[in-house]
Amino acid sequence: MIRFDYARPTAVEEAVRAAGDQHAAFLAGGTNLVDLMKENVARPLHVIDINRLPLDQIEEREDGGLRLGALVTNADTAYDLRVRQHYPLLSSAILAGASPQLRNAATNGGNLNQRTRCYYFYDVDTPCNKRNPGEGCGAIGGVNRIHAILGASPQCIATHPSDMCVALAALEAEVQVTGPDGSRTIPFADYHRLPDDEPWRDNTLRPGELVTAIDLPAERFTHNYTYLKLRDRLSYAFALVSVAVAMRLEDNGRIGDVRIALGGVAHKPWRRREAEEAIRNEPPGEMAFDTAARALLAGARGQGDNDFKIDLARRAIMRALAQAAAGTPQSQIDKRIA
Repeated sequence: MIRFDYARPTAVEEAVRAAGDQHAAFLAGGTNLVDLMKENVARPLHVIDINRLPLDQIEEREDGGLRLGALVTNADTAYDLRVRQHYPLLSSAILAGASPQLRNAATNGGNLNQRTRCYYFYDVDTPCNKRNPGEGCGAIGGVNRIHAILGASPQCIATHPSDMCVALAALEAEVQVTGPDGSRTIPFADYHRLPDDEPWRDNTLRPGELVTAIDLPAERFTHNYTYLKLRDRLSYAFALVSVAVAMRLEDNGRIGDVRIALGGVAHKPWRRREAEEAIRNEPPGEMAFDTAARALLAGARGQGDNDFKIDLARRAIMRALAQAAAGTPQSQIDKRIA
């Protein structure tokens, strides 16, 4: 472990001032950053412990939505009565991720900013453009079973590991951040980024900016939704493919509003609005679901070991849409208090 300075600010502005250069890192639950430091992947010279900041509450917004504090744990978010009643898709996605012990420590802000679980990113003896720009991507032509089939670049084929973020993409959440230039709101679709020619940049945060909250809109999907996660084992595994669906059926039984987001397939939660538009006003069924799946996966490309993901993703999308339309979500949370 390299030496680093350590600070514990008590105000957001103080934390932002402390993160004055590229060698600083914010520490919350530590479930990702500490691992990266142990593996010598992350080497911050300044660690800013933000756990004393007043960002650990879930608050109701005037517009009927919810504001999730960045320091609220994943467990507290998933089991909050308001989240379970009004945003069950989010609860389901969070509870599908990690393990109970990790969810008790991991925070909402940290979940947004966790790094990829690519083997080559974590192994400092292998080439990785995300870790060391210009080295090359070891996963291209290497072991790439878990890697991206959409939105990849010649520089990087890593995937974003979060389950929570896939649901937030479907719910069209917003991210509140504060930095040296003040506060701003980032639509969730614009928060994470594809690798392009700068794979080391996971998101659109500016230097020194800190996530303070996640806003959930007033619009809710409480009946026709599902979070489907396909993985190698049932617990404590990252998604090979995951699908979040939020749907609303019209009185005539046809599909009204629908959002579909994929996880495990790209550098960010993957959503294509044209795929959703293609099935609006259509009767729910295999034909519509196949249309959406093909539109979502247009241009998908395997890297060898992960070629199977393309057909797996197509089948997962169709299954998730069928579950949402039937009102039978894959990941059932406790309905006794819902």
